Amino acid sequence: MHQLIGRVRSWLGLRTVAGQVFLLQAVVVLILVVAAVAALLLQSKADAVREARNRSLAVATAIAASPSVRQALSSPNPTAALQQQAEETRKRSAVDFVVIMSPTGIRYTHPNRAEIGRHYIGSIEAAQHGGIVTETTAGTLGPSVRTVVPVIAGDGKVVGLVAAGITVKRVSVAADRQVPLVLAATGVVLSAATGGTALISRRLRRQTHGLGPAQMTRMYEHHDAVLHSVREGVLIVDAQGCLLLANDEARRLLQLRTDGEGRPIPELGLERKAEQLLESGRASTDEVIEVGDRLLAVSQRPMVQQPGPGGWVATLRDTTELRALMGRVEVVQERLKLLYDAGIRIGTTLDVTHTAQELAEFAVPRFADYVTVDLVDAVVRGEEASQLSAAELRRVALQGIRKDVPLYPPGGLIKFNPSTPQGSGFDSGQMVLEADMGAFSGWQAQDPDRARKLVAYGIHSMIVAPLRARGVILGVATFWRSKEPTPFTREDLSLAEELVARAAVSIDNARRFTREHTMAVTLQRSLLPHALPEQSAVDVAHRYLPAEAGLGGVGGDWFDVIPLPGARVAIVVGDVVGHGLHATATMGQLRTAVHNFSTLDLPPDELLWHLDELVTRIDQDRDGDSDTPTLTGATCLYAVYDPVSRLCTMASAGHLEPIIVRPDGHADLPRVPVGPPLGLGGLPYEKTEILLPENSSIALYTDGLIEDRQRDIDESIERLRRALGHAGRTPDQMCQAAMDAMLPAAPRDDVALIVARTRLLDGKHTVSWAVPSDPSAVAGVRAAATQCLLDWGLEEEAFTVELVLSELVTNAIRHATGPIGVRLIRDRSLICEVSDGSSVSPHLRRATTMDEGGRGLFLVAQFADRWGTRYTSDGKVIWTEQQLNAQP
Repeated sequence: MHQLIGRVRSWLGLRTVAGQVFLLQAVVVLILVVAAVAALLLQSKADAVREARNRSLAVATAIAASPSVRQALSSPNPTAALQQQAEETRKRSAVDFVVIMSPTGIRYTHPNRAEIGRHYIGSIEAAQHGGIVTETTAGTLGPSVRTVVPVIAGDGKVVGLVAAGITVKRVSVAADRQVPLVLAATGVVLSAATGGTALISRRLRRQTHGLGPAQMTRMYEHHDAVLHSVREGVLIVDAQGCLLLANDEARRLLQLRTDGEGRPIPELGLERKAEQLLESGRASTDEVIEVGDRLLAVSQRPMVQQPGPGGWVATLRDTTELRALMGRVEVVQERLKLLYDAGIRIGTTLDVTHTAQELAEFAVPRFADYVTVDLVDAVVRGEEASQLSAAELRRVALQGIRKDVPLYPPGGLIKFNPSTPQGSGFDSGQMVLEADMGAFSGWQAQDPDRARKLVAYGIHSMIVAPLRARGVILGVATFWRSKEPTPFTREDLSLAEELVARAAVSIDNARRFTREHTMAVTLQRSLLPHALPEQSAVDVAHRYLPAEAGLGGVGGDWFDVIPLPGARVAIVVGDVVGHGLHATATMGQLRTAVHNFSTLDLPPDELLWHLDELVTRIDQDRDGDSDTPTLTGATCLYAVYDPVSRLCTMASAGHLEPIIVRPDGHADLPRVPVGPPLGLGGLPYEKTEILLPENSSIALYTDGLIEDRQRDIDESIERLRRALGHAGRTPDQMCQAAMDAMLPAAPRDDVALIVARTRLLDGKHTVSWAVPSDPSAVAGVRAAATQCLLDWGLEEEAFTVELVLSELVTNAIRHATGPIGVRLIRDRSLICEVSDGSSVSPHLRRATTMDEGGRGLFLVAQFADRWGTRYTSDGKVIWTEQQLNAQP
């Protein structure tokens, strides 16, 4: 039933209480009407059956009691006497049949003459013994009632039977005629009930504002929660200023009387300020009023819904504990903000001293009036802190609200007494609070006179916080108060500890970086040339500047000047990608390799090819070590200058082109073919030969000199060219001009610059002869060389030169092909060169006592200070050097 009602309600869209009440009442009336009709029909059916029984009994009894029937039954032909009488009686009594039969049940009469003489169908046993049989049967015409009555003679003997039957339908026709009347009455009643229900529902709808049951239930639950469960006071005041409703919390906060509802506000006995606010009805938000020992935040709003009774609603919150809690929250928020700002402002650089100064500047005056930071001296230098120097710290930072504070100034070493807060704090690693310095409880043991000056100055409390990072104490920070009258408390210890913990990590990071940077710089400077070798081919000036700490770190830039045989010189500059110790170590490997390859006196292109092969093999060895980067990306420029021929031969492996400055100040790029960086492998390098006038300058540099985020690289190279393109400058002046024009204040990459001014060894310093391929020409060469040495004033070297030339020229005539040439060069040493057209290099060996030859090169090696072989495009040159006491 409930489901049916729900479906009907959903069909009709009746979601309000009034609509649902109307529907429920209509359904109830309809059910009552249906029940009445059903009861009427059931009662009519029962009455019909009873009436059928009575009628059939009366008809059968009347016929059985008739004397004519008893007389006819004793006649020879009862049917002739009784058939007509039975039919007349049936019609008059409105029954369906009247049957007169013998005591044995043989029919004498029947409405259907064909049935006369047949046995009666039905129960007659009781009637045969003088009783009455009444039974109800279901025939083709519906339910029927039949009664069998005995015909008794005067002697009490049953002489016959009379049966009368009638269908129930024939009797119930009268009751059916009453159904329309009942239905009409039902319609009238239903209409009246519906009209009344509609009136009731309309009034109910106005009172409930069209709300449904769920909404009304929810409203009641909310109302109950507001009254009893909400921990905020609620008051409703009507337009006349009388209290309509107050929940439990409002009664508790205002201490209202239990009978206060319905009374005007002035009669509630409230505090004056609360009474004025509630009585005024003005809008307010969190207006704080004092009620007894409580602080209440009152928010009040008028009820402006139309239509409505008017009035206003007020809510009350107890802010007594909230006020104290908010005060503590504000303190916590300020401290969190302080720590957040500290994380941003402390440790902006990787410099130990600057980071300590940032801590001091940040804490003044937000946390302390004066701050000092004392660090272990080794930490300042970037080294590991040593506990052995615990009592001796260097003051690196002092910041305060005034400059004349009588504290130890920065820069000096302070040996703290172990009993002082600084000494004990450093030794134990624990925070130390000295809340009342005026009590002189032992902190003054370091310097009593200075302690008295500090107290007289107004400093009254301090906190000593050890700077601990990664389990190591780096120093102590001391916070002092003077202007702030409140001394430090235990709560301030946690803030100071958090503050110095952040600063300590930044200081340790700076220390580690300083150590690594110092190590990298030391390693790099140890791998770079400390002093350029003496040679006469060029005048050299150079500049090397490692990257600024914290911006890029030490990289792998290097330069070199390598003297070569024949008074020549090699000028090298290179760059390894990356920064740090790995780049520096790689630079050392490459510089050593270049030195080794230069001893072979290879042309620049061949030397770079061998260097590329070496880098490729090193990278292949490192492929299995994922932590070690490869060398691929290193660049190198190798230039060889011959002061005799004025020929400069250059080759580049991915490096920037040099700048050539002519004696007249014109600067240009020689267009050196740039090969691939070292380590790519398999690609050729090309060399360029340039004939340079005397006093020309060659400037070689790394990309750190010209790279700038604000300029294109071509623009930077042009700017460097203009800075170098001036006549009359020395190499050192050219270096300085380039650095001033190109370098930022703090370079992000290493800068290497080398400027070489060419010299010329003219005919006064060199002499050469062509030697025919004839052994007899050896004597002429010896004589010419001896005369040349006499002219140069080197007669002391004549014997050695004669011996060397004799052996070398003789070997060339015997074992090599022409042309054969001899050249003497007087430089810082005396150089003898013998050239031929053969590419076969002689080998030094020791001849036995029985050998006729093989002692020539051995004698040369014994008498010459240095000797060797270099190959040319036309053959080879065997050279020797003899040191001279006098400069050329």
